[in-house]
Amino acid sequence: MKKQSIIILSLAVGSLSFTACNDFLDREPLSSVTSEHYLNTETELASFGAAQYDALPAHKPGEYSIGVFKTDNNSDNQCAAKEDDNFVPGERRVPTSGEWDFKKIRDCNYFLETVLPKYEEGKISGLDANIRHYIGEMYFFRAFQYFTFMKKYGDFPIVDKILSDDYVELAEANQRRPQNEVARFILADLDKATEMMKETAPESNRLTKYVALLLKSRVALYEGTWLKYHAGTDRVPGGPGWPGANADYLKDFTIDLNSEINFFLSEAKKASQEVADAFPLGDYSSMFNSVDLSDMKEVLLWRRYDISLKVFHYVVSYLQTVNPSGNGCGNTGFTRTLVESVLMKNGLPIYASGSGYKGDKTLEDVATDRDNRFRESISIPGDPINSLNNFTRPGITIVTENKSTTGYCLRKGLNQDINMGPTLPSNTGCVIFRAAEAYLNYIEASYIKNGNVDGTAEKYWKALRERAGIDTDFRKTIQATDMGKESHLLSAYTAGQLIDATMYNIRRERACELMSEGFRWDDLRRWRSMDQLINQKYIVEGFKLWGEMQNWYVDESGQSLLKYTGGDGSSKEANVSSPANSNYLRPYQIVKENNNLYNGYGWMAAYYLSPIGMSQFNITSSGNSGNIDYTISPLYQNPGWPTEAGASAEAVNGF
Repeated sequence: MKKQSIIILSLAVGSLSFTACNDFLDREPLSSVTSEHYLNTETELASFGAAQYDALPAHKPGEYSIGVFKTDNNSDNQCAAKEDDNFVPGERRVPTSGEWDFKKIRDCNYFLETVLPKYEEGKISGLDANIRHYIGEMYFFRAFQYFTFMKKYGDFPIVDKILSDDYVELAEANQRRPQNEVARFILADLDKATEMMKETAPESNRLTKYVALLLKSRVALYEGTWLKYHAGTDRVPGGPGWPGANADYLKDFTIDLNSEINFFLSEAKKASQEVADAFPLGDYSSMFNSVDLSDMKEVLLWRRYDISLKVFHYVVSYLQTVNPSGNGCGNTGFTRTLVESVLMKNGLPIYASGSGYKGDKTLEDVATDRDNRFRESISIPGDPINSLNNFTRPGITIVTENKSTTGYCLRKGLNQDINMGPTLPSNTGCVIFRAAEAYLNYIEASYIKNGNVDGTAEKYWKALRERAGIDTDFRKTIQATDMGKESHLLSAYTAGQLIDATMYNIRRERACELMSEGFRWDDLRRWRSMDQLINQKYIVEGFKLWGEMQNWYVDESGQSLLKYTGGDGSSKEANVSSPANSNYLRPYQIVKENNNLYNGYGWMAAYYLSPIGMSQFNITSSGNSGNIDYTISPLYQNPGWPTEAGASAEAVNGF
């Protein structure tokens, strides 16, 4: 019985030590495990599926970081101390090898190819409903893997079976399929997952049909908006300059773009509504700072941790950082643009007449009467950190690993238990999928497809705002929105043009609801928001340091702790940006040397998709003589990327 409970916990936390609980999974290669002796029982299906959970986003056990809360770093909403090459034109390179790795997809194909015939013949022992559920899990995981690759590369090979070692077969399997076909394949897998999985999983912390539906809504929304907003570019199948047009095996490809867009948006609406109607919203902050999330209906899937079993993270430890120079938050911080986009409780933007915004002289002023989600996600002086300490001031000058990069310190995920204090392990649960995303997906898909906020979208939008403590009249917000004053945020743009106020407020709602949950990068890419950076740099700013708050940073003798130079970034000893550049802290304008983002974020159109590593071209280009001839490879490189290892991206149509 004790062994069983350990296995169940392991399944619950994803893939931590699944192989330790199942000898079969220790055997390498996978092909050495014969189908006759494995995958014959419900338990074996469950164990195989459990090993796939490590692909899902969660706080990585044992890692010194703030876990998934760092995923939005290096966006317009959140930043780390070190710059990211994604925003440095010409800095990214074609890799020698890449992430063109089919291992996890092969695992799924092996399972399905082995199990489905056995199931149809009645040769798997156990409860039928549970057997079907675990089969459904593998359709889900295959879909999840394909979605990951589709976002990264766009067009991608569709492989749904185990391949032989025959070179011709393997080379042919590398034929890329148009992105919309890949997306349709993913949705088909998720339909099968939905059909086969139960509403309540056989074991806690495992997938359900509603998780499959939520992922379906995410994939469909991503593809529908990608096709819509990137239309007319070489990043859309059939578009001008699309590289797939030169592949012989795609010579007969055609696409009705508007029909495809409508299809994906319709699928996004349908799937998201099934989830949203089934799950009410709960308490916001407790989803991110509690040890046990099992009673939270909004949370569809989460990861459990247990310190006694040495399965833990350090997220809370970083959020409880106490330093004489100030409190840290794990080398991250919200940006000024995000903070200023957050609504007041009366539903008005901060600049609107009658908003009641107190200004940004202090963090207390910034946070007063704002969206509850924001207030619950940011620390201000006086906020309890743990039972012994309160938040004093942002640790903008402390060691990078712990520091607050912008002065707007992350509070989302903070548990005040002193036993999870600085340097100590944490065991708060980690949300993987939650229903609020479905609310947001429906609102966005519905508006784009129909051009209006329908009754269902209105219901969802009001529910989100009610939980946030905001006036539920979103139309008042739309009417008060001045897009010229919202133009500082990348999400205000698509293809270099300001969007309408309703669409912007839908995107605003999404940003506030999902801040620090890892959605921002994908959202900006599918919205084609980075075009704005091609000709205009985006300089990241944080709180208003050079004003009243500079007086927080003095030592016991009254001497300032802040070091800076005259605005040229020449001093290697500087720890903050110069007031000569801005009254607001600029985390990338402290030291100029070896800093590619000193002058701000930039962009190249090629960066919307990643380059394929040259090893894949080499593998698929060898003829009978063994010589490399790229012309016989079924692969084609993504727009703007050369077929040369170490080469930088090229401008596409001047961009």
